[in-house]
Amino acid sequence: MAEQKRDYYEVLGVDKNADEAALKKAYRVLAKKYHPDMNPGDKEAEKKFKEASEAYAILSDPEKRRKYDQFGPAAFEGGSAGPSPFEGMDFGDIFGDIFGDFFGGGRRSSARSNSPVKGETVRTSVHITFEEAVFGCEKEIELRVKETCASCKGTGAKSGTSPVTCTKCNGSGQVVYNQQTFFGSFRNVSACPDCNGTGKIIKEKCADCHGTGFVAIKKKFSLNIPAGIDNGQAIRNPGYGEPGKNGGPRGDALVEVTVGRHPIFQRQDFNIYSTVPISYAVAALGGDIVIDTVDGKVIYEVKPGTQTDTRIRLKGKGVPSPRNRELRGDHYVTLVVQTPDKLSHEAKELLKQFDALCGDSLNAASKVAAEKEDSKDSKKKKFWK
Repeated sequence: MAEQKRDYYEVLGVDKNADEAALKKAYRVLAKKYHPDMNPGDKEAEKKFKEASEAYAILSDPEKRRKYDQFGPAAFEGGSAGPSPFEGMDFGDIFGDIFGDFFGGGRRSSARSNSPVKGETVRTSVHITFEEAVFGCEKEIELRVKETCASCKGTGAKSGTSPVTCTKCNGSGQVVYNQQTFFGSFRNVSACPDCNGTGKIIKEKCADCHGTGFVAIKKKFSLNIPAGIDNGQAIRNPGYGEPGKNGGPRGDALVEVTVGRHPIFQRQDFNIYSTVPISYAVAALGGDIVIDTVDGKVIYEVKPGTQTDTRIRLKGKGVPSPRNRELRGDHYVTLVVQTPDKLSHEAKELLKQFDALCGDSLNAASKVAAEKEDSKDSKKKKFWK
């Protein structure tokens, strides 16, 4: 008696309303788990793989799915009862779509390995000052990159010799092989292992480049650093990287900018921050002070009665935008009132007079202490009476 088949929806672990994407996703999981190539010699895994493949073959075809939903597995029993569940199915397409990662892309892998390839990006760094970052500058950059070998003109072959066509791939740079699976034979394409996809074999290598066709050299170029660049940002210079392969263009040079610290200024985005000390007299009476900015010294009028840690804004004295130098940030200055630590006798006397005129705060503590002593004496007298 033939073994009764499980429900196809149950096999794939989906409900009866599952769409094509859900079916494919479920099949992908099961096929990867139970594929014979992943479970060599495991008969139970092979059985589950065939079961999942049969379920997917039926449910992924709208007409067959309709018949299955109406008549069940009987609609696809062999012999006179009905057609095979795999009839009309192109498993090559299914396998190429679902198992491309198993077989390196399968039939869809058609890109030639000896086609032009852009060279690699070379990375380096440059150090600039705070002011150079604000206003921009030009720096000379030195890189160590590959250049076409002068001895062999880039062929990699010894002088007087030439590379020969690879016999394994006949110069195509690719090899084709077939892989047998449960669904049949599949065509796979990969880079030729003998010539590494170049289609050429170098029998006698150049002594200068050791068969690579390139030698390392030091190369200099002028780098334009835009105004407003910030620490850690990078500038890409096209065509200054490593040479391309198979006639491809050179890569790029990526230069990371390191901005040095400034003794006075600090930067946040496009704004600059600094601290300026002012005297007690200027804070109380007001007056002009000199403030250092990236544009030079500016005079600012402090208002009378200014308190310490007051922040003022110098509009447009910050960092320009790299995209538009006309747009600049602001410069924020924190005013800190300084207390003198060395005073002459005359200065001290004048400060005492000033304090007395302002409320005699110097003697306020003494007065409070004296009042406390008077209070204690008064209580003692009352006690003894």
